[in-house]
Amino acid sequence: RKSDSVGAFSEVVLAEEKRTQRLVAIKCIPKKALEGKENSIENEIAVLHKIKHANIVSLEDIFESKSHLYLVMQLVSGGELFDRIVEKGFYTEKDASKLIQQILDAVKYLHDMGIVHRDLKPENLLYYSLDEDSKIMISDFGLSKIEGSGSVMSTACGTPGYVAPEVLAQKPYSKAVDCWSIGVISYILLCGYPPFYDENDAKLFEQILKAEYEFDSPYWDDISDSAKDFIVHLMEKDPKIRYTCEQALQHPWIAGDTALDKNIHESVSAQIKKNFAKSKWKQAFNATAVVRHMRRLQLGTSQEGPSQPTLTSPCHGHLLLPEGEEEESSESASPVHQLSLEQTRPWNLNSLRPVGTRPNYTRKG
Repeated sequence: RKSDSVGAFSEVVLAEEKRTQRLVAIKCIPKKALEGKENSIENEIAVLHKIKHANIVSLEDIFESKSHLYLVMQLVSGGELFDRIVEKGFYTEKDASKLIQQILDAVKYLHDMGIVHRDLKPENLLYYSLDEDSKIMISDFGLSKIEGSGSVMSTACGTPGYVAPEVLAQKPYSKAVDCWSIGVISYILLCGYPPFYDENDAKLFEQILKAEYEFDSPYWDDISDSAKDFIVHLMEKDPKIRYTCEQALQHPWIAGDTALDKNIHESVSAQIKKNFAKSKWKQAFNATAVVRHMRRLQLGTSQEGPSQPTLTSPCHGHLLLPEGEEEESSESASPVHQLSLEQTRPWNLNSLRPVGTRPNYTRKG
């Protein structure tokens, strides 16, 4: 189970489309959790439906049962950003630069669409596949917001260590908050620890409000001045002069050849392991482990090992219905009709689709 825009009540399951055998991830959200939060989930769906970018996880379909709403998402199975860095034996500034370039390109796309993510952090950055040269993907749009023309936002949200000073100061803010977060992520990618840290939240917020951070020795001794300059421009306290995504993409550390090729893996991975322990919820669903396991089965091997996935109520056959809902037989099940996404208010939770219709997906476990 995973915390998102509707609280800690949604479950993500791995499923296979019956017709094409294509794997997808389905976010299962109890309608009880949506009561009073219809606008929140509608916002998330509205944001996801607008987005079509190579580095952003896409929403592919929506289904409804009597008790649940199902969001069918593109499956990304390459694992989390920090996990992959730790697993590498070789990691350089150039690797970090290429990662940040992809993130900047995706966030620039969002900003050009009038969308502010508002919760960019390493946990929301996933590799598309297990391939060595896999692209990075931005996920989790639960806090995203579509800007109105010339609008600014003022709702305090985001993850404390990555949130911009103006958000903590409860001042109106705009898409510049995402650029600050990218600066924080860039900082961590080059040293393995966050620029702001304190066990006391009040002291942590004070550091962020003042934009007080250092490039500490010895961790930054082997990092280029160009990388530090890039970070300074993104982690600028004043959002009016903070780099935009477009400006950041033109910086020599991204667009030029100033990113160093020296191996910094040992230091960075040691700090990542020390400072970013896995959260408990991540153990509930490990798409990477599932895909690895399925590949072994397809190859006819039996090397399941310790990475075999643990899913909540795993089964073969139809996606499990929540307790209290009777499953229809395949002969009597109503055909699934694609939801209309063109209406003024297409996500009325009582009329998404006729109750009882079922998605044509098989849960994998």
